[in-house]
Order: sequence, then structure tokens, then C-alpha cells
Amino acid sequence: LTGPGYDGHTFWDSESYVLPVLTYTAPDAAADALRWRHATLPMARERARLLGLSGAAFPWRTIHGEECSGYWPAGTAAFHINADIADAVIRHVRVTGDSDFERHIGLELLVETARLWRSLGHHDLDGAFNIDGVTGPDEYSAVADNNVYTNVMAQQNLVEAANAVRRHPERAHELGVNAEEAASWRDAAGDMCIPYDEKLGVHPQSAGFTRHQVWDFEHTRPDQYPLLLHFPYFDLYRKQVVKQADLVLAMQRRGEAFTEEQKARNFAYYEALTVRDSSLSSSAQAVLAAEVGHLGLAHDYLREAALIDLRDLRGRALDGLHMASLAGSWIALVEGFGGLRDYPGAVNSGAVNPEAHMSGVLSFAPRLAEGISRLAFTLCTRGRRLRVEVTDSTASYVLLRGEPIMILHCGEAVEVSMDGPVRRDVPATPASPQPSQPPGREPKLFRADPSR
Repeated sequence: LTGPGYDGHTFWDSESYVLPVLTYTAPDAAADALRWRHATLPMARERARLLGLSGAAFPWRTIHGEECSGYWPAGTAAFHINADIADAVIRHVRVTGDSDFERHIGLELLVETARLWRSLGHHDLDGAFNIDGVTGPDEYSAVADNNVYTNVMAQQNLVEAANAVRRHPERAHELGVNAEEAASWRDAAGDMCIPYDEKLGVHPQSAGFTRHQVWDFEHTRPDQYPLLLHFPYFDLYRKQVVKQADLVLAMQRRGEAFTEEQKARNFAYYEALTVRDSSLSSSAQAVLAAEVGHLGLAHDYLREAALIDLRDLRGRALDGLHMASLAGSWIALVEGFGGLRDYPGAVNSGAVNPEAHMSGVLSFAPRLAEGISRLAFTLCTRGRRLRVEVTDSTASYVLLRGEPIMILHCGEAVEVSMDGPVRRDVPATPASPQPSQPPGREPKLFRADPSR
């Protein structure tokens, strides 16, 4: 929409990067974007039928609702867009509390995407639910089994669809959903296969990924990046090299599905493999870098996300703005340094209180990097406006509009009202050894360089 680079097409970037920002700052605009997705459901259903699947299969690349991508089969296998759309619906309803939107728009999107996952996956002889032959966010890996990002996002999709059906039984009946179908979604979510490499102590990006040969980074010249322009895809697909955050994005979106130790180990492992040949990567890496204690690195990734077009870091400014990266700079600030977390309680058991995600409780664990003296942002949540200001030692929460709200600050329940700001100390972030990136693929802008 801002230049010829993407020809006016919509990708999963919209729901995964832009809509989280709009949901908290311009919720009506986010609702409109989801209404547009809902309007394309007939074509998504037809595409699912063509692929021999149930429910709806949203296109990887589209303008009007038809699949416009020539990438086959890798693009067709990128079914995670279904879960990304569902994630945007779940967040919008949770943040706004708009039950009418859920009943008339969100529920159908959740039902049809859940049906897709139930037909795409299968239970194996051990009882695990597998989703095979898919492409996750990392486009240097394709048609892989049990991509962790896809599986944890599909897991959330399945559970929250079942919860929404319970909240709106009459509308669910109109959509042909019965108790048995909803129960099958919970079963699939509860049995979801989440690969884990016990020897390395990390999650493989997909089943078997950590057994692949590591890409020869030492003998890859700087002028050979981005790799997709200089090496055949078949070679990229069979090596450990990551175009953009995939497992790291899974930890950002479904953080409750991973332990703190797993996050730290996973982040360090994938930092050494991620070449960031996509502008989508920096913001996700910034959020997780901040969470696991690498605040300087998080700051560097924030700068890269925010300045990608202003500094023309990729030499493609004439092609148009990198809207997802620009949205990602807000995400890096608010989720990374502000520590905002908005996902519901753990869903991996498949037995979640159907009202849990409607609670609207926001959690903050703020921390600032050296060189950032103050961070301030305002969020819209359930008809309220919440102002958050963070310094290196104090976080201040003030309600600018609406009824009192309960939030979490570093795990502590705090009530905020319009009576005045509530202040809490910001705990110090323990320093930890900074992980390394592939040679020459460090963040493009460094705080320590005065010429920048």
C-alpha cells in the first residue's frame, strides 16, 4: 500500500504485527481489519476444500481473499496464518471485552480456523496430536513436521475456539458446532506435540531441526546476504539457518508455554542461527532479548526495527515502508522494555476456564536498557485509558479514563484508578553473557557507535 515492493498484498504480518498495536491504540481500526478477514471467509472455505481440508484455509498472500502467491508448496503449507488471525481475534476480544464482536465476527473465525487444525493434524499411535508438512514463520525452512510456532499457536486457537463456543452456544449451533466437535478441539490441544531436544536442552524449531547440519556461516560472504538471492532453497531447507524469528516468536506470543530457563536457552541457541534476512525478525528478538536479560541487545534490535526505513538499512526504501517492522518497534518498546504481557493463562492442558481470557488483566515487568532514561505509553483496554511511565528505578501507572483496573506489576496485583498514579519499584535486571549472532549478522545499528 505504500510502494511497489509488495504490490498491495496482505500477509500474516497484518494480524501478527500491526493489529496488536492497533488493538491497544485504535481498537476500532483493528476490528475493521478483522471484519475484512471475516468477509473473505467464503474464499478461505473454498480454498480449504480444494486442499481436502475442513474449515477455512486463509491465503498466504492476498488482496481480495484469493491466494495470490506463486510460492508452491512452501507458501501453501504456511497454515500458521490461520492461527495468527485467530490470535488477533482472541487478543481483540480480551482487550476490548466486545462480546458482540466475538459473537458476530470472532466466533466464526475461531470456529473455521479450529476446524482447519483438526482436519490438518492427526493423532499418532502414542496419542500425540501432530501437524505435519507445514511452513512456519521462518521461510528458510519449509514443509516440516510439528513446527513449534505453528503447534503452540494452533493449540491456543483450538482451546479458545472451544471456550468461545461455550460462551455463545446459540450462535455456535447456527454454525453447526456441537459438543462433540468442541471436545475434539480440546483433545487435540491437550495432546499437541511440542518437540523438545533433551540432549541440547532446547526446542527444535520443528521436529528434527536440531539434527540438521549447521549452515557454513564462516564461509558465507557479506555480499551473499540475503541468502535466498544467492543459494538454492533446497540447501537452505536442509540446514540450520533461520531467516527470521520463528521459535523466538513462539516464545513471544505463547510465553506461558515455556519456562524461563527454556526461554533463555532457546534464545541463545537461535541467536547463533538467525540471519535476519527479513525485517520481521528484529522486534521479536528485541522482546525476548529484554525478557531474558540482554537489555543492550534488545536496544540494538529496537533501533534496527524502528530505523529500517528512516536509515534505509536494507536499501529498499523505494519499494515502500516496512509497516510490520514499524509496528514492531512499538511492540519492542511496550512488550520488550515495558514488559507488557497479554496472553491468557496456560492452555496446554486444554482445560481452561472459558472466561479466563476475558478477564482483561494486563501484566507488566518493565526494565530499561542503558541509554533509555524514560519510557511512556498509553493503552486502551476495556473502555479505559491506562498510562504507563517507566524509569530505570520506578514504574508509574495512572488511569486517564474509566473505572479502576487491576493489573500485575512484576507479579504483584495492583489496583489503578483515576485518583492518582500508583508507583512501584523496578527490580534490577541481572546481567548475563550476551549471545552471539552469525558472523556479520549483528544488529545493523549499535548504540556504542557515535557516528550512528
